[in-house]
Amino acid sequence: MDTRRSEQAGGANHVGKAQVGSLAPGRVVGDGRYRLLAQFGVDERGDAHLWRARDGQLKRDVALTLLVGDPADPEAARLARRTLERATHASKFGHGGVARVLDVLALGSGITSSEGLLGVVVAEWTKGSDLVDLVAQRPVAPAAAARMVQALAEAVEQAHQNGLVLGLDHPQRLRLTPNGALKLAFPGPLPEATLRDDVKALGAVLYLLLTGRWALPGGPPAIPAAPMTPQGRIVPPRQLVPTVPADLSSLAVRTIEDGGNGGIRTSAAILRVLDQVAEEEERTQLIKAVGGDPAEGEGTVWTTKKPVKDVARRRKLALGVTVLVVATVVILAWGGLMLINVFQGDSKASGPTINVAQPPASSQQNGTQPPSSSAPAPPPTPSVGAPVAPQSAAVYNPEGRGDNTGRAKYAIDGKPDTEWRTEKYKQQFPTIKPGVGLIVTFADPINLSQVKVIGGTPGTKVEIRSATGKNPDLADTKVVGNGDLKDGETTIPLAQPTQGEYFIVWITQLGDADGQYMTEIGDLSFLPAG
Repeated sequence: MDTRRSEQAGGANHVGKAQVGSLAPGRVVGDGRYRLLAQFGVDERGDAHLWRARDGQLKRDVALTLLVGDPADPEAARLARRTLERATHASKFGHGGVARVLDVLALGSGITSSEGLLGVVVAEWTKGSDLVDLVAQRPVAPAAAARMVQALAEAVEQAHQNGLVLGLDHPQRLRLTPNGALKLAFPGPLPEATLRDDVKALGAVLYLLLTGRWALPGGPPAIPAAPMTPQGRIVPPRQLVPTVPADLSSLAVRTIEDGGNGGIRTSAAILRVLDQVAEEEERTQLIKAVGGDPAEGEGTVWTTKKPVKDVARRRKLALGVTVLVVATVVILAWGGLMLINVFQGDSKASGPTINVAQPPASSQQNGTQPPSSSAPAPPPTPSVGAPVAPQSAAVYNPEGRGDNTGRAKYAIDGKPDTEWRTEKYKQQFPTIKPGVGLIVTFADPINLSQVKVIGGTPGTKVEIRSATGKNPDLADTKVVGNGDLKDGETTIPLAQPTQGEYFIVWITQLGDADGQYMTEIGDLSFLPAG
């Protein structure tokens, strides 16, 4: 059994709680169903002990949040009931950044008064790495830290839209999954936790990854506290680790601190900054993949799982290499032809040599001078091919059934007078929910360059997102373009052509129609790179 877990737990056997000392590997709790395997921490603020256990009935590992206390203490019992109620509500919430709650046990319902427990939250076991072990080795590279917090911030955003508090403001409740995302592995929010506490926790987790320090009260003894200035302010991560980008350093501090007008109080604002950092990192990693940067290994997060083959990335890389090879062959062939013409000449050619780049002789006679060769040429307009018709279209709404799902086909039927429209909302996005959109599927991958929206509602803000499947999590999609719809036709260019079979037209802000919020789309055209 892993003895390091018991050392990290810090306080697992502290005096003052009934039968806490008997919480040891091998003990069975919950009417003899769950056998304790290893302890992963203690959230002392709520006497919540975090364990990995074995479900003897279903033969699977689970995560247990054990609420330790004396059943005869009415205040402790009341607070435990509040945590269990919140955990029960969270059992209906599903997101990749939060472990699914499987069961909630209370006194008289799965727990006896002799066990020294006030409640148990049972969740699915999260494979991966312990967050405390990770930061104990060294701070995480800034771009990697941004990616790791993204899934967690997405979970907070969706939970808050549903009125739920997650309670992730303790680092030992979190684990790093094999794909490099953070996940709330031990659900069970404190009875007094608020929505603001979840947002502050995101800043604290980012601070922890960047510096190895915890910036909120009640952290585990294994992690040092964040240093403070003489004025009582948190020292920014950039002052502790100079390689931390200024925007990430500022994001962490502004999210944690309550005072001042520059504070960040929503997870949506955090996601905007994290998206920008993650996109920049993806571009950097693509360059490294082609160029073979020897420093690529620095800041790598190590796990015991074998690397997952990224088929989409390999496909993009193979396509890029193919294009480079073809371009090189064309250039070499053109150079060869030019050399042949220089040495052989063309004896049959007659008349003066015409320079198509030079103005006609008449214009020179009129005193018009040719433009200076040093003048910069205008940037070329990206060429696009003929529109490619999607195979199908469906409403994309990660939080529910969707808006007018039966009309999604009208957005790709080539008839602007038949439209798809959202429902009418009394509140603007993202107050009511983060957004809604259409996901289109192509029979074969296309190299998308532009999206044209015909008959869109003015004032609507949209993002073009690439996806790897028909029903992706929003956190697994990537923003490749954005724009504001106007009367008539709106062209939304992508930052760079993007290869894929699935694309989402994601509405982040609805149009305003007579005091209500709604968007119509007459038709969509998808133009590949020429």
